[in-house]
Amino acid sequence: MNLLLVVVALGLAGASPLQDYKVCRPHSKPWQVYLHGGGVSCSAALIDNWWVVTSADCAPRSSSTIASLGEHDVTVSEGTEQHIQVSQVIHHSPYRSARSPLHSLVMIRLAQPARLTRYVQPIPLPTTCPQPGETCSVSGWGSTVPNQYEPHQQMKCITVPIVDDQTCENTFPEYLYWSPGMVCAGQSNTDNCMNNGGSVMVCDGQLQGVQWFRHGCQNPADPSVYTKLCRYNRWINDVMERYGPLRPTTTLPPRTTE
Repeated sequence: MNLLLVVVALGLAGASPLQDYKVCRPHSKPWQVYLHGGGVSCSAALIDNWWVVTSADCAPRSSSTIASLGEHDVTVSEGTEQHIQVSQVIHHSPYRSARSPLHSLVMIRLAQPARLTRYVQPIPLPTTCPQPGETCSVSGWGSTVPNQYEPHQQMKCITVPIVDDQTCENTFPEYLYWSPGMVCAGQSNTDNCMNNGGSVMVCDGQLQGVQWFRHGCQNPADPSVYTKLCRYNRWINDVMERYGPLRPTTTLPPRTTE
């Protein structure tokens, strides 16, 4: 009888070939941030107890956006979460210009500092740039199956190889131009889709990218594109110094800086 139950269970599992099994080990990515509310539903990375980074398309558009830290399953309360209102949004500019590279990067200042715990920890900025063939981890919420929608629930993790720039650029549609601020990861026969804006790419324990274009979710043979964080260390540190810690109760309007 027990054997029959096992066979039936395996048969039912086989009936759902698109089921997504890439769930992360809970709280294994303590730097991961879930941005939600105010028209935003994205991932981001905690780099300091006051600061979060994400891609330009994930920039909060109102003060009602919340940064949730210590999350795994965003549909339930696990007792590990910290929900902090967004205070200030600073875009790297120009984001899109005929004469300038694209810069898909936004820094978000929290209305109060994150309380660092085993579930909430910042990720170090990169000290070197990722190299083709290097293996990295990407985490976010949403489907990891190409061309399949899945609502945000448990955090997903995939493993991706860094792809050389020319190989990646060759897959671009005509309307998209290569930028030195891009780095690509994922290819045929590897994990390649994380259907969640701003998904976080970590290589060798350092933050190397936030997702920019989810090409691998439309065509599994195409690399997905990430903002190349190693090119932005100076700008990130300048922003944190310029807009340094203020009183936790201060709420500031969004601003743009270069």
